[in-house]
Amino acid sequence: MGIKIGDINVLVDPFITGNDLAKDKININDLKADYILLTHAHQDHTLDAEEIAKNTGAVIVSNFEIANHYEEKGIEVHPMNHGGNWEFEFGKVKYVNAIHTSSFPDGKYGGQPGGFVIEGEHKNIYIAGDTALTMDMKLIPHHTTLDLAILPIGDNFTMGVEDAIIASDFVECDKVLGCHYDTFGYIEIDHEEAKRKFFDEGKDLMLLEIGGSLEL
Repeated sequence: MGIKIGDINVLVDPFITGNDLAKDKININDLKADYILLTHAHQDHTLDAEEIAKNTGAVIVSNFEIANHYEEKGIEVHPMNHGGNWEFEFGKVKYVNAIHTSSFPDGKYGGQPGGFVIEGEHKNIYIAGDTALTMDMKLIPHHTTLDLAILPIGDNFTMGVEDAIIASDFVECDKVLGCHYDTFGYIEIDHEEAKRKFFDEGKDLMLLEIGGSLEL
């Protein structure tokens, strides 16, 4: 997932070359990145991070353990941990809780998973990462009014559609971009049914095609 904030390009959890839905549509050598945000260490979120960072000089932002992993590879990093904030050139970032697991493909410990709240100059975004529904989400609107919530909806490994609807209530944001669905068999969803369920609750679920975009 790519986010452009002013002139800054931010990638989130790049998984392209191993993704059958994306590998023939996106060439990682063509990607621009100033920062790469990693929510956790699983391969379907980190697979292309090292190569893209080396190609672009991007700074990897993640938890302390993941940041150390990439720093050992000669990549510039910015380590964070839960509850912490940092003012980057593209806005303030808060690393928030997620309920999931986190390990690298070789079994190396990947720290605790998380999500990111980005407060840009004009818009605020919540990137939930891979997570179950959690009451911690209710803390987010205490400090940030969101314009977009990026929530997993694939079920099985993360929240499904029904829990994502509740999550959008918790974070007080009715504009939702779905993620973590269709990549492999366990998380394939019915797009129209998912959109209808959100619509019935007065919410807008957006499901972008690979390479698609939206503007806030």
